[in-house]
Amino acid sequence: MKVYKSKISYGFLLGVFIFFGIISYFNIFSNDSSLRGVIIVSLIHLLPLLFLIYTFYNTDYTIENNTLKIRSGFIFKKNLEIDKITSVSKTNSLLSSPAASLTDRIELKFGEYNSIIVSPKEKMEFIEELLSVNPNIINNLKA
Repeated sequence: MKVYKSKISYGFLLGVFIFFGIISYFNIFSNDSSLRGVIIVSLIHLLPLLFLIYTFYNTDYTIENNTLKIRSGFIFKKNLEIDKITSVSKTNSLLSSPAASLTDRIELKFGEYNSIIVSPKEKMEFIEELLSVNPNIINNLKA
């Protein structure tokens, strides 16, 4: 059993922090803001930030026997039979997926029309292990 952590887009996290920081700044320094209002808005901003950080750091891909277990926080869990994977390709898709990176992503196609996007840190090692379980996977990635 091998666990591959998701690569994380720190630039995306920084952008989200800046966005919430700007909103908080204007809330704190507006003329009619009270301490209670500032605390409430800060807590409202803190919850999604903590959830995002938790999800990013708890996104991983486990290869165990013939199963790829994909987990993203406590929200998303999927088991995929590696024998069903038909190809692996680089993708620039920004679709929501269990991948904490926005730029370094790969798409796993399985079944006739299904796919899932992942972003393992050790991408080539991850693909090699998938290929060792199912050598019929078409690898469209070049090292």
